[in-house]
Amino acid sequence: MRIAVAYESGNVFAHFGRTGQFKIYEIEDGQVTATRVVGTGGQGHGALTDVLRALGADTLICGGIGSGARMALAAAGIRLYGGVSGSADAAVQSLLDGNLSYDPQIRCDHHGRDQEHDCGSHACAQDHQGCAGNH
Repeated sequence: MRIAVAYESGNVFAHFGRTGQFKIYEIEDGQVTATRVVGTGGQGHGALTDVLRALGADTLICGGIGSGARMALAAAGIRLYGGVSGSADAAVQSLLDGNLSYDPQIRCDHHGRDQEHDCGSHACAQDHQGCAGNH
């Protein structure tokens, strides 16, 4: 199993489509055997599914995520754990322990530039400035 986490500064990044890095976890026999942080190469939104596919990820943990990305991940066979916040390492351990909720319908709906939107488990400003580390 290979788990990818939308990643920034040790935490799950708030918005899948804007993540600059993934932390990749190699899993064998229910244990993390290796990790590495990889850049997205400036790719965003829909192209990130191709990045994950190239990395061999079969599972993604992230904060908010749009419906197009959810559909692309489903089509690629990548299992989604969205709406997650806090420590990336703790989120992966929760998944391995069977305590991380699987919700393929988690979303991040964008509206007007100055409007609020639902970003998984909370509302935050469109630019995510006030919530980047809080997902």
